[in-house]
Amino acid sequence: MPESGNSAESRTPAVRATPARPSRRGLLAAGAASGAVALLGAGAPARADTPAAPTGPAAPTLAPYASYWFPDSLPDGAPGPGITWRSLAAWTPASDPDLAHNAATVPLVPRFTPVPPHPGARAGQARISALVSFAPTARNPSQGSATADYYALTHWAYLDELVFWGGSAGEGIVLAPNAPVVDAAHRNGVRVLGNVFLPPVAYGGDLQWTRDLVRRDTAGRFPIALALVEVARAYGFDGWFVNAETDGGDSALAGRMREFLRALRAAGEPYGLRITWYDAMNSTGRVGWQGELDALNQEFFEDRAGRVADTMFVDFRWTARSLAASGALAGRLGRSPYELWAAVDTESRGWDTPVDWDAVIPRDRDHVVGYGLYRPEWTLGHLSDRSPGAFHRADDRFWTGESLDPARPAPETGWRAPATAVADRSTVDALPFACAFNTGHGLRWYEDGEVTSDAPWNHLGLQDRLPGRRWVVDTDGERPAVTLDFADAWRGGSSLLVAGRLTAPVVIGLHSTRLPLSGPTLVELVHSAGSDPVTVEVGIALREPAGPGEPVPYTWLTAVTRGAGRGWLRARAVFDAPPGTTGYGCAVRITSRGTLPVRRRIGAVSVRDTTPRRPPATPAALGVDASARRDGTAELRLSWRRAAGPVRHYELHRRLPDGTRRFLGGTCGTALYLPDVTRCGRERAAVFEVRSVDELYAVSAPARTALAWG
Repeated sequence: MPESGNSAESRTPAVRATPARPSRRGLLAAGAASGAVALLGAGAPARADTPAAPTGPAAPTLAPYASYWFPDSLPDGAPGPGITWRSLAAWTPASDPDLAHNAATVPLVPRFTPVPPHPGARAGQARISALVSFAPTARNPSQGSATADYYALTHWAYLDELVFWGGSAGEGIVLAPNAPVVDAAHRNGVRVLGNVFLPPVAYGGDLQWTRDLVRRDTAGRFPIALALVEVARAYGFDGWFVNAETDGGDSALAGRMREFLRALRAAGEPYGLRITWYDAMNSTGRVGWQGELDALNQEFFEDRAGRVADTMFVDFRWTARSLAASGALAGRLGRSPYELWAAVDTESRGWDTPVDWDAVIPRDRDHVVGYGLYRPEWTLGHLSDRSPGAFHRADDRFWTGESLDPARPAPETGWRAPATAVADRSTVDALPFACAFNTGHGLRWYEDGEVTSDAPWNHLGLQDRLPGRRWVVDTDGERPAVTLDFADAWRGGSSLLVAGRLTAPVVIGLHSTRLPLSGPTLVELVHSAGSDPVTVEVGIALREPAGPGEPVPYTWLTAVTRGAGRGWLRARAVFDAPPGTTGYGCAVRITSRGTLPVRRRIGAVSVRDTTPRRPPATPAALGVDASARRDGTAELRLSWRRAAGPVRHYELHRRLPDGTRRFLGGTCGTALYLPDVTRCGRERAAVFEVRSVDELYAVSAPARTALAWG
């Protein structure tokens, strides 16, 4: 399989017109301390712009990072700068100093499949996994960071699971996902798996680590399996991707690996945890990369006693024949062929990757298996302009296709975008619901249209549930450009921008929903003001489309529009929904009464009943847990107790001496690290406020604490 995100080495790519079973490529030797290791496959190269492991001396810091371990024994020598070697066998939640910063808090929510916007997008067949490296293994911030240059994945609607990819022989080979990724994924109904990576010997792998992983104790238990379950429960994610690529084993070691997987699955099953097995080690104990489900690796997927792994990631060596045989074997084992992920390597070439799509998701018959995208963060990594807007334009093309409209796919030129083959899913099935089109990163932070921080940022846990379909636009005239934009926003870091000549009314589909409506229902739309004569309306679909690709029957609501401050307008409409009514979707319609091009932003949309709402409860016991001060600046850790009642996330501000508030960060948890607080003039103390934020972005009264400068 291709190299992990910690390698700066490169190899010549093997370009495949169609997937074939190539000969094994020579591996580059790399020392364990370098962190250059690989999950190696059919010859895909590492990129020079892949994030590298940290180098140079690292000053002492209070910063919390995503956790990584070795199963038990540690490498020889000493770790590199900025790297901490840890043994999972010695880990406990009580001894974890960063647990509060790394624990996800958003539960995995159920989702549904709307009527697809195009007949080619199928429900109930192939699903998609993605292996994503968000950052290097070591020093990957637990709670976002002060840059907008980040892979802010938003196309959750097409994913079934996400693997938090990483790990290296020089840092650690068991990697737990950080909380922002898990919280964003769970809000959209997507499972997140941690990574257990036993690297090839040529990349620093040591067979002792495999033996450590599958070791039994004197009672016959697998202590590392129990530790993996405890980590997933404490950190709040959904299971493990297990990848054993360290060669040199035998059939006895393979047998212990199978028993370990069975024990891991049994221990995790009561908590809904899952296992994905990567097609590397086979039943002989050697690393074989079968490129299919066959007699040599099926015991890690299903054995005579039943299910061993929930899904299998099939190595890149697959062919049309091997995938057809794999699907057939899965069926004979009583398993779905869509529990197999056929690996698709996008790390180096993205949408220019040659793939035999008809071997996986043919257009003229049932899909053969599911598929797994290796390193789709290429959509950011290949760009010379890594601004948020440029990234989302590239990411939309990757997931939706060249037309940028899943209801109207462009003629295929090679890349088969997920939206053209796989039905999207949604989690918007309860009131209240709101979306401010916040992608989880930005150049500034906005609250009610006002800038409250001019610093760039990223934190996926603050991301909204964005429209799953980018972008379904219906018009009899010219199609405007519809994009996520970062130059202005109502709340968070971004808004939805509609720009172009509107020669006829334009309907932009937003969310697919299953909202239970009963009685008076308030629908609200915040949009930008402008001098151009434009009418902006909001619509709710009270019926489903007649079939895939059929029009969504929106009911357009008469709204009362008022100013909302700083160039924003608020349109409100109330309609009386009979008991048992379901809202199946929401949209915006823009009509221009002029001839000049239009630029209008949609800042937020919300749906709720008209019952008066109380603000969320105030969090309690805000305090400074630790601080380090140097030359009028400080880094510190703060924490608080969770507020009573439902809370979407928390926001932390600094109250400045002149009375203004500056946004410092947010999280779904109850702890936050601040890397750089600078004394303001001669203030005696830096004052901090934390507020609860609910689903409609209403905020609580603040809890306060202060750091005395002394």
